[in-house]
Amino acid sequence: MDVPQESILDSALTARAGNAQQDARNTRAATPAKVWRMPGEGPTAALSAASVAVLALLWWLATHLHWLPPLFLPTPEAVWQAFADAWQGRIQGGLPLSEHLAWSALRVFGALALAAATAIPVGILMGVSRVARGLLDPPLEFYRPLPPLAYLPLVVIWFGIDETAKIVVIFLACFAPIAMAARAGARSATVEQIRAASSLGGSFWQIVRFVVLPAALPEILTGLRIAIGFGWTTLVAAEMVAATAGLGQMVLNASSFLRTDVVVMGIVLIGLIAWGFDLGMRALERRLVPWKGRA
Repeated sequence: MDVPQESILDSALTARAGNAQQDARNTRAATPAKVWRMPGEGPTAALSAASVAVLALLWWLATHLHWLPPLFLPTPEAVWQAFADAWQGRIQGGLPLSEHLAWSALRVFGALALAAATAIPVGILMGVSRVARGLLDPPLEFYRPLPPLAYLPLVVIWFGIDETAKIVVIFLACFAPIAMAARAGARSATVEQIRAASSLGGSFWQIVRFVVLPAALPEILTGLRIAIGFGWTTLVAAEMVAATAGLGQMVLNASSFLRTDVVVMGIVLIGLIAWGFDLGMRALERRLVPWKGRA
C-alpha cells in the first residue's frame, strides 16, 4: 500500500519539531541558572568584608572592654590619631608619613621590578633547559630558605650602608619565589603544544615566547604576588641599616619608645599596601590569563 508523500513529509516535520523542542529542553536543563554575584569575586567579596568587620569589632571590644592593656594593643582611635600625627609630621623627627611611604615603596617595588626582570628569564631558562637547570638550581635552592637577617651583614659589608644594600636584600628575598614560579610555569607547557609550534617552523626562541611564556604566565603572576609579601617582610630588616625614613624604620624606632600605636599604624599601612598590590595583581591576572581555572 502506497503512503502519500504529503503524509511522509508531515511526519518528518512533526518529528523534527519534536526533536527541536527536546533539544531546547535539554539545553535549558544543562544551562546553569544565573546567580546574583557582587562585583569582583562574587560571594568571596562579601565574606572578606564580613571578616574584616568582625576583626575590627573584636579589636574595638578588646581595647574598650580592657581585655588587653593599651600598651599591648592600642585602641583604634589611638591608632588613627597616630596616623594623623604621622601624616602631619608630628612624629619621627618631623618627617611626614608620605615621605616614609615614598621611601619604602621605592625600595620594595624597585627591588621587585629588578627581581622580576631577572628572575623570570632565569626561571624560564631553567624550565626549558636541563643545562641551565643543573647549573642554577643548586645556588637557588641553597640561598632560598635563608632568612634575610642571615646574609644582611654580608650585604652591608659588600655594598655599604646606602640604598644599594637595602635594595639588594629585598631583591634577594623576591628573586627566589619569582624564579621558582617561572620555572614551574615553564614546565606546564604541554609536549603537544611545543611539537605543534615546532612543526610549524618555530625556532627555539619563538617557541619560548609564544608557547612557553603564555603557559607560564599564571604561575609567574602568582610568584609576583608571593614575592611582594617577602619584599615587605624583608623591608624591616633592610631599613635597619642606617635608614632615616621608611615604614620599617618608623616601626622599629617607635618600638624602642613603646609607641605601640605607631607600631600598629605602620603594620596596618604595610598590610593595606600589600593587599592593594595583591588585588591589582588579581585584576591583571583576570585580564592577561582569563583561561586560568577554566576547563
